Amino acid sequence: MINSKKVSALVASSVLTIGMFTPIADASSTVYGQPEKVRIQLASVETAYKKEDLIQKFRQLFPNQFEFLTASDFQMSSAHIFPDDETIRYDLQFTKVLNGKRLYGYVGFIGEELEVEYFSYQPANIADALFPAKVTKEEAGKVAEGFMKKFLDGKDYQLESDTSNYFSNQLLTEPIRYSFTFTRTKNQVPIADQMIEVYVLGNGEIGGFYKTQQNQGSSTFADVSKVKANEEMLKKVKDHLSVDLNYQINYNYETGDRNVQLVYQPTNRLQGVHALSGDWLTQNGYTANFPAKKKIEKLTAKPLSPRQEGVTVAEAKKIAEQLLAVTSDKVKLTIESIQETQNYNGQDVISVEYMYHYANGGHGSNLEINKQTGEVVQYYNFEEELLREMEKNATTENSLTEQEALKKAIAYAKKWAPSYLHNYGMPVEDPSFDERTGTYQFSFPRLVNGIVVIGDQISIGVGADGSLNSLNIDYQEIENWPSSDKVISDEQAKTLLKDALSLKLMYMNPTQNEKGNQYDLIYVPVFKGDMYSYLDANTGKWNNLFDADQSIAISHPWAEAELNYLLNSKVLDVKDVEKFNADASVSKGEALKVLVNSLTYFHHGDYFFGQEEPTQTFDNIGVKHPLYSVVEHAVEAGIIKPDKKFDVDSSITREELAVWYVRVLGLEQAAKDSSMYKLSFDDTEKIETDKKGYVAVANSMGLLKTEKNLFNPKQEVSYAELAVSTIRLAHAMVDLGRDLH
Repeated sequence: MINSKKVSALVASSVLTIGMFTPIADASSTVYGQPEKVRIQLASVETAYKKEDLIQKFRQLFPNQFEFLTASDFQMSSAHIFPDDETIRYDLQFTKVLNGKRLYGYVGFIGEELEVEYFSYQPANIADALFPAKVTKEEAGKVAEGFMKKFLDGKDYQLESDTSNYFSNQLLTEPIRYSFTFTRTKNQVPIADQMIEVYVLGNGEIGGFYKTQQNQGSSTFADVSKVKANEEMLKKVKDHLSVDLNYQINYNYETGDRNVQLVYQPTNRLQGVHALSGDWLTQNGYTANFPAKKKIEKLTAKPLSPRQEGVTVAEAKKIAEQLLAVTSDKVKLTIESIQETQNYNGQDVISVEYMYHYANGGHGSNLEINKQTGEVVQYYNFEEELLREMEKNATTENSLTEQEALKKAIAYAKKWAPSYLHNYGMPVEDPSFDERTGTYQFSFPRLVNGIVVIGDQISIGVGADGSLNSLNIDYQEIENWPSSDKVISDEQAKTLLKDALSLKLMYMNPTQNEKGNQYDLIYVPVFKGDMYSYLDANTGKWNNLFDADQSIAISHPWAEAELNYLLNSKVLDVKDVEKFNADASVSKGEALKVLVNSLTYFHHGDYFFGQEEPTQTFDNIGVKHPLYSVVEHAVEAGIIKPDKKFDVDSSITREELAVWYVRVLGLEQAAKDSSMYKLSFDDTEKIETDKKGYVAVANSMGLLKTEKNLFNPKQEVSYAELAVSTIRLAHAMVDLGRDLH
């Protein structure tokens, strides 16, 4: 069996979400740290194509561009499918060193025709793609449009209004990536699930694309000439608008940080209005009557005992074998591997990788068991799907009713994850129902102070025969939940939502099944003009999940661009921009924070991921110190050296910063012998002897420059100088092929 590998490229699609609730809920997959969709590996005997086939298709898409790559530069991962999409997908990676620098890329293929679904590429020479970018966003947009028309048959696509730009949480040593979303249209109306996102690097090269589109050949589309007037439908929606107060967990997938805020949003059971009939669109189709709001009630009134107190690897294997036990002699279960690790929520788990083998191949995945309680936190069962594929006469006519399936889901939750249940409530959304398989998918929301939490739920799938199809627990440890005492009233929130509401006409296929591929015309609610806006319940102000407001906020005569880039990239932490003084001295702690955040990945997530006892390098920087993680990462990266104390509050001088920069570049050995350097600055005598080599290197590389032949070694570094010199440092790192990963 060929082991599958997860593609690390950014290929997530910014799919246009639907409905009043989904702009926040659906964004959770990328914003709130939800796990990626379960990949079902396919055994190598099932794969229809070889690496050479994929390479040939790749070269057809990019003729002449990658001729320097040979077959040995490519690697093919095992084929895979997704639970809700049985189309076979293949991954191809390539990498090569040119002139001492490495390029790499990822390509994804889908279906029998090996259509390219995604592509991500970083060239060997990225200097021109770093900040400041060689091309503007407008120029990059023209490159994207040209690529669409030439290679991706983009004549029927329109460019969506894009809230993103190159400001994002990324290393300064990584190229800038502009993102552009093109939606396929029919009768000049966008089709919700058919789009292409194109990335353009800061040097004007195509950095990648991702396609989200269904089978277009067999689709039929509603008559756009028969739609009801937008104004009529808008009034109808406003007349029925109600609001919910929710906790929203904001998850920074770059840093692993979570914070919680209270938000208002419309009722969570409405997704749109049929533009021809005026019927309401809900999770499970259309209804003439506006869906009633469900009462919030707890799943269990009191905490339940865990399944057991702690679990060993051997015990976890037995649990997995019980849960994964096959019911047919046509399928054989094999446990491939078991390992102790931590999941994306920082929980200690035992991960069990397994494979179902059958006559013509096999499917594989993994499940996770909480190490402390022996409870299942992630599981997906696809044995039933395998049997359905092998036994073509399988039927789901005797599937459960919704209430029967709900009782089964609750029973499974109590059996496999009892200690979590008092934190969750009964479903407030209709379950999704797959007519083809007869499967129900229920979502039990987290409740805190009687308020539903967005971004934290238990998801349970129940099969047509009442079996447990899937179980996923997204429990997140949050210390402080904001009080709802000072939120604006429901009526105020409703008024603000009504004022911000508009409707967008789209083609959607909300009831995809075997009966056909009919696209209906739907009026989709949009607030403040985009899909990702939400209303802050405390301030009554509108915000955006992706911080779209990135206009210049800091003014400065010679460092404005650099300061604002670091500010919008969330590298520079400024509490009050209006009072911020860029010429003020920066402390060692803040300077270290800028370097760690902008040049390393060490700060991501929990620093002591998997460690039982944390390390403390300095006596005065304990685990509860706000800069503890930054300081420890800096020690690990070699930026600062271990000592008794580290004064994070004192200002850093230019000669001290020179030492840090040289260490970052890995040139400390050359800088240590100060006798090797003859400095000609007018203030050379003011430089400490043991720092002269560092100053010489930093100055010769243009990182810290002189003014009127003065280096000013004792001068305190300002925020402005730190911003400019840090970006110079990033360019120097790229030139040297240096990284601190």
